[in-house]
Amino acid sequence: MSKKATLFRLIKELFLTNKKAVIIVFISLIFASAGMMSISVFIQIIIDDAIMPALDAGWPAVADRLFAILIAMIVVYTLAITGTLLYTQIMAKVGQDYLDDIRKAMFEKMESLPINFFDRNSHGDIMSYYTNDVDTLRQFITQSLVQFTMTMLTLMFIIGVMLYYSFILTVFVGIGAFIMFKVTSRVGGKSSERFKSQQKSLGAVEGYIEEMMHGQRVVKSFVREEKAKEEFDALNETWYDDSATARHYGNILMPVLHNIGNILYVSLAILGSILVYFNVTNIGFSGIYPFSIATIGIVVSFLSLSRQFSQNIRMVSQQAPMVAMALGGASRIFYLLSLEEEHDEGYVTLVNCIEEDGKIREVDEETGEWAWKHPHRDGRLTYRKLEGDIVLSNVDFQYVEDTPVLKDVSVYAHPGQTIALVGETGAGKTTITNLINRFYEIKDGKVRYDGININKIKKPDLRRSIGMVLQDTSLFSGTVRDNIRYGRKDASDADVIEAAKTANAYDFIQHLPKGLDTDLSADGANLSEGQRQLISIARAACANSPVLILDEATSSIDTRTEALVQEGMNRLMEGRTVFVIAHRLSTVKNADAIMVMDHGEIIERGDHDSLIEEKGVYYQLYTGALEME
Repeated sequence: MSKKATLFRLIKELFLTNKKAVIIVFISLIFASAGMMSISVFIQIIIDDAIMPALDAGWPAVADRLFAILIAMIVVYTLAITGTLLYTQIMAKVGQDYLDDIRKAMFEKMESLPINFFDRNSHGDIMSYYTNDVDTLRQFITQSLVQFTMTMLTLMFIIGVMLYYSFILTVFVGIGAFIMFKVTSRVGGKSSERFKSQQKSLGAVEGYIEEMMHGQRVVKSFVREEKAKEEFDALNETWYDDSATARHYGNILMPVLHNIGNILYVSLAILGSILVYFNVTNIGFSGIYPFSIATIGIVVSFLSLSRQFSQNIRMVSQQAPMVAMALGGASRIFYLLSLEEEHDEGYVTLVNCIEEDGKIREVDEETGEWAWKHPHRDGRLTYRKLEGDIVLSNVDFQYVEDTPVLKDVSVYAHPGQTIALVGETGAGKTTITNLINRFYEIKDGKVRYDGININKIKKPDLRRSIGMVLQDTSLFSGTVRDNIRYGRKDASDADVIEAAKTANAYDFIQHLPKGLDTDLSADGANLSEGQRQLISIARAACANSPVLILDEATSSIDTRTEALVQEGMNRLMEGRTVFVIAHRLSTVKNADAIMVMDHGEIIERGDHDSLIEEKGVYYQLYTGALEME
């Protein structure tokens, strides 16, 4: 999106969301800007209508005129002060309301984006949208936009008064203004591009900082502190270069404009003096506009107007870097808001049901039984009981074009079966579970859930039916209780306790300072890795989903804890279709079927005993003859 299009969209959205407030602000700015430049008009009136006549007739003769001028000044400046108070207060609220809407829109958009967006962008860079980019908008709306509008209105008033007083002096000021605007556009254009680059490089810096904070244990373990410093210095240097160059152009603008303004001021004084001389002596210009109207009051007023004119142009140039920075931030925000959301063409939904006389009936209350509600094109509405039958048929998939990850993979999981996926890292095990959840779309093949193509199932309903326990646990701000009922907000305290007992997490939870009401900090940093994993298992138990995916669910648990967890896991898995990804092959011995994967293909399948008898890859993995990694 171009800078003009970005600015137009920003102002349009700001106006559409606060029409009445923006109109009041604009009217207030008119009064405030008129008040700012009125001092020059009053100077001219006082000199020509009061001081000059008083020199001939005395001050008593012009007393009434002076009193009228004083009253006019009081009225004008009262309106100006009122306008200033109004626009400052209203714009503060308008700005915060708009930023509130923007942040909500950004977060809603982020929640609707596909998983691959988060694969491609660092968390720190994404956070930069919410912090730095939004802050540039705050400065633009509450400061730069108002100041710029007020300055432009003031310039319009100044030009109007100048033209009324003297055309030739106005033309002279116009020449100086043309030079100023050329300098501003030339330098400001270069500054704008650099400010946009600065926002991107700042995002890269923050992304790297976030990455280093998250992986600090690994950094120290491998003694990579110095290398991390070097990499950060390189990113920081890029940010420094972009920022310094942008501000370099911005900083040289003010002194240049200031000196052009000084030259213009002195030149006007000389030219005005000449015009006054011609007017007083009547030499060759009597009755000819505009020379005949040059008076001392007009020249003095013009000098004041020219000073205000130069100051306002400098104020515009001062705001140019802020506007450039805001447009850089706004373009990034609008880019985020324009990203294509996760597609969902599904129309089959998951509903609570009861089965009576062999017929399925949809109900509102939770029954512990679910059915797929399937509307058909011919108007029929059918229900199919959720059983957990999942079939992948000849599936091909790739994250990156021309780089296959899965090749002609077929997996069959009948209701209540446990399917184990084993193999080296990168073999494609986790990818299969990601495709079942439709975190990514397959290139070829079919995935069916209870005989229904998962493309027909609404994604939220599909994912609601699948519980997950991942290798990398993610706990959220709140209490232990909140985290366990995260996937089922209406779960009772009894359900939470039962889930914790199922995962064998209840014992250690009781020893926490406040038990289930203990607050967790920073992704559960106040718990051990094993405890965090136990809570994530309890979370899956509480969700009570008919299908379960366990991706290295016991990887962070010690051997003693693993025995306790395995007992709870067996209870959790009972009656459910379960996909298990494990490096500890002892945990999948009892699986109904074991799939051995290698480079995106299933090379062996069978139960534990049959695969041991084959003495193939699984046998070598199990006996330690072949390393998993």
